[in-house]
Amino acid sequence: MTLSIDARGLVIDGVREGIADGSLSLGAAVRRLRVSAAGMQQEPFARMCKISVRTLIQIEQGVGNPTLKSLNAVFKPFGLQMGVVKRPSPFR
Repeated sequence: MTLSIDARGLVIDGVREGIADGSLSLGAAVRRLRVSAAGMQQEPFARMCKISVRTLIQIEQGVGNPTLKSLNAVFKPFGLQMGVVKRPSPFR
């Protein structure tokens, strides 16, 4: 499956927004990016990101305790990185 640059950008933006508003877990976000934006299986994607397949599987399943370096490695191909964002106050 090959997406146009615009369609790929929409997937990436949707994932970024989903993470920011809390509607998408990090694991689900990584899987969506890998499958929808990159169209890659786990093994070649992990190799490209220079992480183990086991680490990728754990990130996607939301288990384990991934390092910031591992998380940044899987987001880097999409022009994303981990960061701190201000969350809306539940009291407003």
